[in-house]
This record gives sequence, C-alpha cells and structure tokens, in this order.
Amino acid sequence: MLRRSLLFLSERKGLRDRLLRVPAARATAHRFVAGEGLDEALDVASGLEARGFRVTLDHLGESVGTEGEAEAATSSYETTFARIRARGIESTISLKLTQLGLDLDRAICVSNLERILAAADRCGSFVRIDMEGSDYTEATLDVFHQVFPRHRNVGVVIQSYLLRSERDIEDLAREGAHVRLCKGAYKEPPSLAYPRKADIDANYVHLARHLLDAARDRPAVGGVPPVGIATHDDEMIEATRGFVESRAIPIDAFEFQMLYGVRAAYQEELLKEGYHVRIYVPYGTE
Repeated sequence: MLRRSLLFLSERKGLRDRLLRVPAARATAHRFVAGEGLDEALDVASGLEARGFRVTLDHLGESVGTEGEAEAATSSYETTFARIRARGIESTISLKLTQLGLDLDRAICVSNLERILAAADRCGSFVRIDMEGSDYTEATLDVFHQVFPRHRNVGVVIQSYLLRSERDIEDLAREGAHVRLCKGAYKEPPSLAYPRKADIDANYVHLARHLLDAARDRPAVGGVPPVGIATHDDEMIEATRGFVESRAIPIDAFEFQMLYGVRAAYQEELLKEGYHVRIYVPYGTE
C-alpha cells in the first residue's frame, strides 16, 4: 500500500507539492529525508558514522532536460566530495545517470560520471550508480561496463523483480563488480518483472547467494564491500544471515543497506550483532 501511494505521488508533482505544504505531511517527509541542503545531510552523516554506521548520500532528483542542468548536477557532486573530505566523513554517494544527461547524450553522461569518479577517487571514496525504471536498465549497465575498467570505485544496482537480473548478475560477478541488490520500486509490466511478491523474494535470495559466493575473497573499494544487501525485509535479512554462516563467507564481503528513518531500531540491532550496516541518506528539495 505504501509503495503504491509513493509511486502515485511521484508521478503527480503538483499534487505532491500541495500535500507537502501541509505541516503534518512535511513532518512525515522529514523523517525519511535528512534535509534540503548538503550541510544538513552532512550533519546527519556525521552523526550516523559516530554511532558506527556507514553512510551513502543520495541527492534527490532524476532526469535533467539540458546540458547545463547536467553540468550543474555534476559540479554539485564534485562539491559534495570536496565537502565530505573537508568534514572528515567517509560517506559515499549514490546517483542516477539521468541526472548526468543520459537522456541527452551518452557521451556527455559518461564524461560527467568520470569527473565525479575522479573526485571520489581523490578522497578515497566510492560512487553507486542507482538503477531507474526498466527503460534505463540496459543503458545504465552499458555505461557502468564502459567506465568500470578505468574506475574501480564505482558500483551498480540490480533489482530482483526484473526477469533479466540473473543474467546481469552473472555478468557483473564475472567482471568483479560491486553490486547493490534491491527488490525494485518502479511499476513494470509482467513481461519484464515478476508480478508476485513471493517470486520477487525468491529471486532476491537466489541472486544474493550468487553474489555472496562470488564475493568471498574480494576486497572492499572506497570502504564499500563487494555486495550490498539492500532490504528492510526480515525474511531476506535472515536468509542472508543463514547463508553467510553456512558458507563461512567473511563478514567484510557484504553489508546490509537500509534507508534513513526506516526501521531504525533494527538497524541498531544488526550493528550491535557485528554486521556492517550502511544507511542511505536522501536530501534535497525533490
């Protein structure tokens, strides 16, 4: 129900903006969003890291319409890494390629991404390329495969609800890529995605096991291990815990990844049990 409501609002900007003028709605949004500006997000990141969490900053926003907007987004990410380094924070960032001009020109997008990866490299950090709707899956993976041989401090996201994901996981594992595995949040037709939650969950566990087995002896890059288990679902988390224990997979081969403001008490529990936990911290006005 929550997922359907959020998708509905995401597609109706006018309605969303009117709703967020209601104080109670804004208060609810701020539970899950660190703030509108980078300073607020860095303060939240610093506090989380002090408690032992790992952090990824996620600047809200998607497709840009001009090269100038893509340039502005790229410069903003370069500034973010400079500020991260100045603050002594170890945060990484997550971004969408449509923010960098993927809809405009593939070459421009790749050039902008490589600028950001260079900025991340200067402070020993990491960039996660987020996955968007299925219309962008192939292009996103193509760009990742293009830059990965030159920039090892980049990872990508795979969504377990897509029918193609097992093939993509096999390719990425062979390449030694760092993969964040999530279920997926976009509306997709049955021809492209599993429509039933039970099938999405089963595929998630299957893909997670494949990634974890492949990551056994691979090192972290920029403080990020080879596998990100991105879920708030007890069953997915327990399946991961049981598998890594049964296969003696090192604790440093993976991390649990959760969203800021979602199941905070459980995040603390996992941390106390010795697992690595990364919090995705969204910020911005979108």
